[in-house]
This record gives sequence, C-alpha cells and structure tokens, in this order.
Amino acid sequence: MKHFAILLSTLFLLACSQAPTKNQAVQKPAALIDFVDPFIGTDGKGKTYPGATQPYGMVQLSPDNGRNGWDWISGYFYPDTVIAGFSHTHLSGTGAGDLYDISFMPITGKAKFEQLDDVKKTATIVSSFSHENEQASPGYYQVYLDDYQVNVELTAGLRTGVQKYTFDQQHQSGQIKLDLGYSRNWDSTVETELTVINERTIAGYRKSTGWAKDQRVFFYTVFSQPFVNNKILVDGKEIHLKSLRGKDIEAWLAFDLRQQNTIEVKTAISSVSIENAQQNLLQDGLNKSFAQYKQETEQLWEQALAKVEIQTNDNNKVQFYTAMYHSYLAPRVFSDINGEYKGPDGNIHQAKGHQRYSFFSLWDTFRALHPWKTITDPVHSKDMMLSLLDHYHEYGLLPVWNFQGNETDMMMGYHAVPVLADAYLKGIIDSNDIEGEALLTAMRKSAMQSNFGISDYQNLGYVPYEYGIWNVSLTLEYAFDDWSIAQLAKALGHNGDYDYFSQRAKNYQHHFDSDSNFMRAKSKTGQFKADFDPLAYHPEDYCEANAWQYNFFVPHDIHGLIDLMGGDDAFETKLDQMFTTKQATEKLPEWISGYIGQYVHGNEPAHHVPYLYQYVNQGHKTEQKVRQIMQDLYTTEPDGLAGNEDAGQMSAWYMFSALGFYPVNPVSGEYVFGSPVVEEATIQLADNKQFKIVALNQSTDNIYVKSITLNGQDYHKFTISHQDIIAGGELVFHMSSEP
Repeated sequence: MKHFAILLSTLFLLACSQAPTKNQAVQKPAALIDFVDPFIGTDGKGKTYPGATQPYGMVQLSPDNGRNGWDWISGYFYPDTVIAGFSHTHLSGTGAGDLYDISFMPITGKAKFEQLDDVKKTATIVSSFSHENEQASPGYYQVYLDDYQVNVELTAGLRTGVQKYTFDQQHQSGQIKLDLGYSRNWDSTVETELTVINERTIAGYRKSTGWAKDQRVFFYTVFSQPFVNNKILVDGKEIHLKSLRGKDIEAWLAFDLRQQNTIEVKTAISSVSIENAQQNLLQDGLNKSFAQYKQETEQLWEQALAKVEIQTNDNNKVQFYTAMYHSYLAPRVFSDINGEYKGPDGNIHQAKGHQRYSFFSLWDTFRALHPWKTITDPVHSKDMMLSLLDHYHEYGLLPVWNFQGNETDMMMGYHAVPVLADAYLKGIIDSNDIEGEALLTAMRKSAMQSNFGISDYQNLGYVPYEYGIWNVSLTLEYAFDDWSIAQLAKALGHNGDYDYFSQRAKNYQHHFDSDSNFMRAKSKTGQFKADFDPLAYHPEDYCEANAWQYNFFVPHDIHGLIDLMGGDDAFETKLDQMFTTKQATEKLPEWISGYIGQYVHGNEPAHHVPYLYQYVNQGHKTEQKVRQIMQDLYTTEPDGLAGNEDAGQMSAWYMFSALGFYPVNPVSGEYVFGSPVVEEATIQLADNKQFKIVALNQSTDNIYVKSITLNGQDYHKFTISHQDIIAGGELVFHMSSEP
C-alpha cells in the first residue's frame, strides 16, 4: 500500500483551549514525514525511485524491476509486477539511466527466472510482488516477495544501506544472492572483485563505465548471522576461492533459518577503497540495529522538512512535502568519512573543511533548485558550492554535469557559473572560501574555451546551425551564463569584464527573427534556416524542445525581449498564443511532456514563462497559469509529475510556486510573484529568524492577488528580493476570486 498520512484526521486535535480529561487520549499532530509519498513520480514521466536514503545520502537503497527500457531509468517503475533485486545507488528523475550498484536478492526454494530484457540473452531471477504489500516513507521501504515468502525492509545511514529480510517461518534455509554484474550502465561492467572475509563479512568492488566513464564503487558488507555455505560464480562459472576477480561475479550465500529467520545486511560504499567503505560502516554504526538506523534517518528527514512548515489542505501538503523530499535527493555526499573521494581526474582527493558532493544536474537545477537551497539550506549549499570549485581545481573547468566523480558533459551551457555567481552574490560563499578574482577566473575559463560551439559563439555572436546539435539553445543559454559572469564582475569592480560579458549577454538577439517573432537557427553567413516550423521537434536547433518552448529563454533581459517582440501588447499576445496553440500531430520524444498549448512543464526551458506576464502588467494571467499548472500537472498519484523530476528541479518549481514566488532570473536576487496555494508558510532562516507567508482568503476559487503587504506595509512591486526574505518578516497576500 502507498504510504500516505494516515494520521491526518487527528491533526492539531489539541489546538482547542480545553485540556484533555484524565482518561482522554492525547493525539499528537502527524509528523511531516507522514505527508511524503516516495511513490509520487515512480509512474509516468517522473523517473523517481521509492527506496531508502538520508537527506543528501551517498546510498540510495531501492528496489529494481530488472528491466532496461526508458521507463526503468530509476530502476523501479510502478506498473511493473516483479522485483529483481535491491541495489545501493540510484538516480532521481534523470533523462538517462545508470548505477544500480551492489544488488542483493533474498531467495528461498527454487529461484524464479524471467526474461526481462530483449538485449540480454540470459534470464533474471525475480519475484512477483503486490503494491498492497508494499510501503515507502522517507528513509524506509518495505515489500513482500511473493515467490520466496520474504518480507524485505530497507533503511539507510549516510553512507550505508541496511536491509532486513524476514523469511516466513516454514523456511528452514534461505539464500542471499549478490550480483556485482547487475547495473544500468550504458557500457556495463569493466571489473568486479569479491572477497569472503569470514562467515559474516564480504567485501569487494565494481568498476564500470557508462554515463560516467570511470565509476568505482567499493563495498563492505556485514550480515547479522553467519552464512553456512557460499557459491561464487565468475562470468557464469563456479569458482571455489575466497578472493577473486571477474567481469560479472555472483555470490550465493546460504543461511540456516531454523534458529533465526531474520537477517540484517549492512553495506557501506566508497569511491576510493574497501578500507574506506569499512570505515564508513563503522562511522554509521556497525552494531546499530535496523530499527535504530530507521529511527535516526527518520529524525533527519523530519528536521530537514521542518525548515519550511506550511498550513494548507492535506492534498497540497502531500505534494509540497514530497517535493521537498525530492529536493534533498541531489546533490549528494560523495566523500568518505575520512574526506577522501575519487576526483574527475581519476585521482584520489581529500575534502578539507567540507563534505564533497556529486550528482550536479546543472542544466536542470540552476533554475530553481539551487536558489531554493540558498534560502532554506545555506549550510549544505555552501558545501555544494565548494564541491563545484573542487571539481574545477581537479579538472581544469567548472563542471557541466558532474556525476560519480566524473565530468559527463551532459546537456549544455556552463551552468555552474550562475549557481556559483548566485551563491557568491548572496553570501553563501565569500572571500574566505575563494577570492572573488579566482572565482571570476574560473568562470572566464569556461566561457572562453573552444569546445561546444563556444568559438563560433565568440566570433559570430551566436552558434550557427552548421555546428549541429542544439545551436539556438546553446546561444541562448550561453548568453544567460555570460550575464551571470557580468554580475559577479560588477560586484568585484572588474569593469572590463563587466562590459565584455554584458555585451555577450545580448547575443540572444542574433537568433531573433522579427518576421516570425521566434528565435531561429542561423547560418554562418547570417541567413535564417529555411523551412521553419515552430511546432516541429528539431534537436539540431533546440535542446529537448521546439521553437515555442525556447522562444522566451532570455531570463536576464526580459525587457529587451519584450522590445524585440514589439512591446507589451505584442509580448502578451505571444505569451497567450504559447498557452493556446495546440501541438502538431507528429510524434514527439516522450521526455517532452506536460503540455498546456505549447507550454511544456515536463522539461525545464520554459519553467519561468508563466511568470513573464508580470513584466507586462498582466499579473492575473501569471496567477491563473501557475495555479493551473499546480492543479493539473502535479498530483499525489504515482504518475503525479508531468516530466522527469530532474534531480529536484520539478519539485523546486512547485515549492516556490506554492509559496507564491519564483526565481525567473535565478541570479538576479529577485523572485517574481505568482499565486500561493498555502494558507500560511514559515521558512526557518539562519540566526533563528523566520520568514512567514500568509495568503488570506486563499482557496481554489480565490487565485488572484488583490494586494500585498510586507512587514505590515503596502507593497506594490511584482518582485521580492532575496535580502527581504532572509532578513525575516511577514509577507501577506490578500487573495480574491476576481483578477
């Protein structure tokens, strides 16, 4: 069964002034974790996983269905009916699959095999299961394996996965299979190693190449009771050794269940060594029970969610706190307890004074996830910024898409730039962490390289279509990144850099065609590409979008874009057309989803667009659109996300919008007002300060903002600054049913 808030009906029962009688039971409010449903996003387009992890945890211990199609990017797809194992690493809502390292599976009797993948010739061991015998909550997952009569429970420490297998009483013996070859790597396993240390302990590693070309996962596993026998298969052949290497190693460990039918399995991982994995396990707690791990992890989740406390209806609470839960799944800790980690140069490095984080899906998360963290979690955000700088020192460039200690160069842009610029301008990092000039130098290096069409961009002012893939999108996103560099240069007093990058930030204008009112691909000689169709999917010109969805991606110069499009009225008309123009009938890639006309919420380039009406004095249209998106494109069902979760960006959009504002330009330090769906919200800030949001008369009908006050004073701007928020205070929206 899905884990919903079963205690919601008792919420705040004691809020009344009358004290309970002697025999009256005292009902406590539901915990915030009760409003989180990890199954949201596991169906449809979301591509999330339901398993156990801590906030920013190195381990993501979750079930895998064993299939290899698009729907199984995260290992688990809600409509599936079988489970093939429980592995320790997963991605949250990305557009491509990887990981599933160190996979365990409990088995009794004769193993059930099923052909799950047309590519793989061999069948996979599986068990059927039912959602009626399954549940998940922050830091916990449980499922009953029907074919083997085993109840499986999962929880996690920061670097350790903890499994609890309870075999039905009729079984006198059982097995646990460890499959080191199982993965979702593109190019699969390079080498695995397994060592049987004693009858309770095994260790080894899995090295593979995939999305990240050099992946290393070392592990150290301890069982709560001894195995009485073991069988090791290397590339399908049985080997009787205690330590061995091979491409695909399977270990079959047999257990006597007559005295104890429950087995706990603790597995810590590391990117450096088996010894580090062992130390990680000792730090997390070798002798702690499953129940202790679960309790401690649930407490950490409760503390994380309590940074923003809201009052609203139960449905919105589930959506909000599940979104907040997803926002803590990336980036995640990558350094070991001793600070060591594998760097993008292939060497072992030492984090000093901070945790090293990995899994930066920057093309997605620069837009809203990292701005969200600058408000709600500046302490961990600082460590993340320092991790981006670590990557620069080790690799020579700021990261594009950092993953498992690798640079993948996935997607486009140099979007570590706006994330770092924003953090520096907001004081998340300062000159004690890195000198401003050194940070500016790192940004210049990304902006002045010759790869990824940047040479043409510098010389021509745009990326021509002769370059190939995503040329229009590249120019637009480079222009925003350049504007971000200019803002840092201005703050540091580097006027030359400010002027140069401010000029480059206008390069988006080269692609604008005034005849069609669209951003269009252009040749090296300056001619627009022929046969233009704004509805067509042209990946050579636009990244995961069509011309409509990228037409408004000029977040740093909205007023300049308005002028290009012919002024306020023409701009408003163009926005209206975006939300009403129906999609052409040709098949589009399935990662383009969540349509309202040509607005696509399931992918990131247009996330800011509903808020652009504010810039032409049509705020009521922003209010209507953001409410429509929250109402129609987010639900509490497993398919409740309109597109890939994308490491927290989809969730960050919802959280900002639910509170009533959004970072259209994530480096400006300004947030644009929308229409809050909460009745009240309190953000816990540094130095024991709070920022409170109140939406008076808010309802599904009263979606329009009649007036706003800030700290008791009438407020007439359509933006609020970051400084106003972190100073603490109270923002009050007065809501109405009329625009």
